Amino acid sequence: MRNLKVLMAYRGTAYHGYQKQANGVTIQETVEKCLSRVLDTPVDICGCSRTDAGVHANGYCFSFKTDRQVPVRNIVRGTNGYLPSDITLLSCEEVPEDFHARFSSRGKEYVYLIHNSECRDPFAEDLKYHYRRKMDLELMRRASEYFVGTHDFSSFCSEASEKASTIRTVHELGITREGDLVKIRISGNGFLYNMVRIIVGTLLWVNEGKITPEDIPEIMKRSDRKLAGKTAQAHGLYLNRVFY
Repeated sequence: MRNLKVLMAYRGTAYHGYQKQANGVTIQETVEKCLSRVLDTPVDICGCSRTDAGVHANGYCFSFKTDRQVPVRNIVRGTNGYLPSDITLLSCEEVPEDFHARFSSRGKEYVYLIHNSECRDPFAEDLKYHYRRKMDLELMRRASEYFVGTHDFSSFCSEASEKASTIRTVHELGITREGDLVKIRISGNGFLYNMVRIIVGTLLWVNEGKITPEDIPEIMKRSDRKLAGKTAQAHGLYLNRVFY
């Protein structure tokens, strides 16, 4: 039995997130159908993460096992021939039997894109979050420093199970600007549900003067979602890289 690791990119606009569900078309369902056609056998893929409806990916990883001996190059070419234009396989390689796209991951990097301008960008309506207010990046960078490190991020997630740990480590959080494009890049050992979008929303609250950078440690300490910023819109978020 071969174990295959696949890297893909997708535009999440038309999908109800990554994971298969009964009430909408998803990335997983679409990819599995196309892979199954190429390999002429049912295929179940294991994704590295769940992404919400409207969220995109530059480097999403999934793995699957098959006894078919189709060359990896042909798997990529053949599947891309069936996939819609908003999903593409980037690479495929054979990996050890114990590799799993989710459980073997050592961390992830997300990017959030903001079109910071009075005018909308008609060419990126569903690819960047349109934010009209002037952005004080130095103030936001000062706030971002409080997220780096190992913390309880229960104030920065939409759902927290009593059994699951809400402790996560953020390795890096950087904010850059090029013209009207503001890019927020965050990497860590793992992320809670909506954690990146809530951190972005909290940084925007800092920019708007609703809270100060120095309020963030107390928000973390209180473990209360209502104290943190809004959940930023999904269409600005990209799963950028997965680390193994």
